[in-house]
Amino acid sequence: MQTISNAIQINHCLLKTVLQNAKLVIDATCGNGLDTLFLAENSPVAKIYAFDIQPAAVENTKQQTLPYKNKITYICDSHSNVKKYIKQIPIDVAVFNLGYLPGASHLIMTHTKTTLETLDIMRQLLKTNGIISITAYPGHTEGKREYNALLNYTKAMDKHTYTVGWYQLHNHIDAPALCWIEKQG
Repeated sequence: MQTISNAIQINHCLLKTVLQNAKLVIDATCGNGLDTLFLAENSPVAKIYAFDIQPAAVENTKQQTLPYKNKITYICDSHSNVKKYIKQIPIDVAVFNLGYLPGASHLIMTHTKTTLETLDIMRQLLKTNGIISITAYPGHTEGKREYNALLNYTKAMDKHTYTVGWYQLHNHIDAPALCWIEKQG
């Protein structure tokens, strides 16, 4: 069993440090609420916005994060509409866990076009030294398309403004991949 090598575990290890002083955190894809719960548990002063397009996902997240409900705003809408809801800027951390809702229809999932559009928006709202983390899943058709588009998108980002790193298990075919973007000071 993997103890600390998959993309989500690595992401959580990296996020713990930056969440300590975060004031505004976005979970762009709240799903079943596990990332939102992690964000709430590890960001003592942050206001958290949890987005998902599926009402069931938002409800799952509400149930999962009940002890933290006062610091979380739950939004049943696309993360591409983030500017409609976020008036306080800049964002300290934005987290994306792409793909589809585990245990639900695989026909409803994130899509390359919307993900890239939202990433553009989040970059505009991100504070200096802020973080965007993206877990991508190249193991299905749209996930592979999204992953490849993100590789190309992040490779073209200005190295004087953003530092981009990727982590993926090398000996696992189509393993989830973590993209870590930091806006430089």
